Amino acid sequence: MKHKEVVSALIGASFFAVPYLALSIPLVPSVGIGACAYVAGNLVFKKDKKQNLKITNNSLYKKLENAKIQNNHILDMIPMIENEEIQKNLNEINNIVAKIISTIEKEPKKENKLNNFFEYYLPVTIKLVDRFDVIENQNMSTKESKKFLSSTGDMIKEINNVFKKFLNNLYESDMLDTKVEIKVLNQMLKADGLDKNEIDIEVNKDE
Repeated sequence: MKHKEVVSALIGASFFAVPYLALSIPLVPSVGIGACAYVAGNLVFKKDKKQNLKITNNSLYKKLENAKIQNNHILDMIPMIENEEIQKNLNEINNIVAKIISTIEKEPKKENKLNNFFEYYLPVTIKLVDRFDVIENQNMSTKESKKFLSSTGDMIKEINNVFKKFLNNLYESDMLDTKVEIKVLNQMLKADGLDKNEIDIEVNKDE
């Protein structure tokens, strides 16, 4: 359990124990009070962490806030698009971008692994989605318009794959570290004669 969760749990337990044990308030209301205190504790810590980033790295804070606005725009555009496959890709893109933003908020140093993501890839994605929507809504049947929708749609699919790679890159070192730890654990199990079912994990099948 993380530090903030431990503290929040202690706060929740205290707010449960005092009404229930000291004030003789019935069990169910006391549990409710404790649960509310736990949730409130988590929200406070979450807000403090966000404010801390605003103070310690204001440029990154502004970059992430702008990225959230852009990602919300993608979400708003999904129902505007008629092409179901493009809708599916945009849904995935929206979820991936949200995960990337959340990861960087928690671990700002990982931003170094996102070359040009916030400055180029995300803004260009917005432009492509907006232009796709404009042309699609014109219901033109010209060769040029069909070619535009096809090529732009293919690029949105490719962006989806690229963003998945960005997200994977954020956790690549964590996966590699875990792989090393598992190898060491397997060696220890073998040395102690406990390796009946050797643990294995594949981070990269091409290795």
